[in-house]
Amino acid sequence: MRNAATFALILFLPAFLLASSSPAQTATGSLEFTARITPTAARPEPVRQFTFFILTKSYTQIVKEAEEKDPPPARDTFINSLKVSPELTAWLKSHDTFDLTQPDLDKLLSPEDILHVPEFLLAYQRSNSGGVTAGLPKPKYTDADRTQHPEKYEKLKQDYMTALLKFIRSHPESVSGVELELDGVNPQRKWVALQSERRKRVQRTAPDLAQLQFLAAKADTDLEGHASVSGLPPGNYWISSLNLDANAGDMRVRWDVPVKIEAGQTTRVELSNLNTTEAPGSTP
Repeated sequence: MRNAATFALILFLPAFLLASSSPAQTATGSLEFTARITPTAARPEPVRQFTFFILTKSYTQIVKEAEEKDPPPARDTFINSLKVSPELTAWLKSHDTFDLTQPDLDKLLSPEDILHVPEFLLAYQRSNSGGVTAGLPKPKYTDADRTQHPEKYEKLKQDYMTALLKFIRSHPESVSGVELELDGVNPQRKWVALQSERRKRVQRTAPDLAQLQFLAAKADTDLEGHASVSGLPPGNYWISSLNLDANAGDMRVRWDVPVKIEAGQTTRVELSNLNTTEAPGSTP
């Protein structure tokens, strides 16, 4: 009799423990949300048949992770890759600009910079050529003098440089417009292209990273802009449109809205202009 009672207790106890612990272990919550956009000077419009992603991490942070994994080139590394003179390389490293075609470049150039950096000297000579600048010194040496009369060449070149330096100091206005002759060696174009390519890579990799590592669920809105998700374990989530734009009138927006899911409860969220992340090119 005692053995039979013991055997029955052994069979009953696991079932009792499982029954008593199961609800606490498996309790989940639900999420309901509605997305609407209000265009400028118009009424709110529901975001219809749009896919939202329920993430366990903010998409903004996921994008930052993707950017950290694909950092831009170091400034000096980029400068060293340019096919320019050593003098221009050194000048770029000592100045916080890549755009040699900016209108106020003349304010960054000293007379010594113009004479020392071959690209600047050539640009200055071109911008003041054709008799547009009265009194501009002219070189009296030729390329033939460099090989046939090297001493004469060096003396005449030095005389020209001295006279030109004095002229630039006396006529700073002659430096204005030099930027128009530097488009061919302007590093800004290449730098912008590198940044654009990097942004495109991040735009491709961040959504994949979000869905592979941080996706809890997906939901499509109905014709009223409403969607729901059930069976979410308690915790913190983000309702995200990833890198996809929701459109209404002149507005293009994205969402990355935090929500907290409680066990056995339904969390309701209204997505609107007030909690959007503006997409590039949207109208404020």
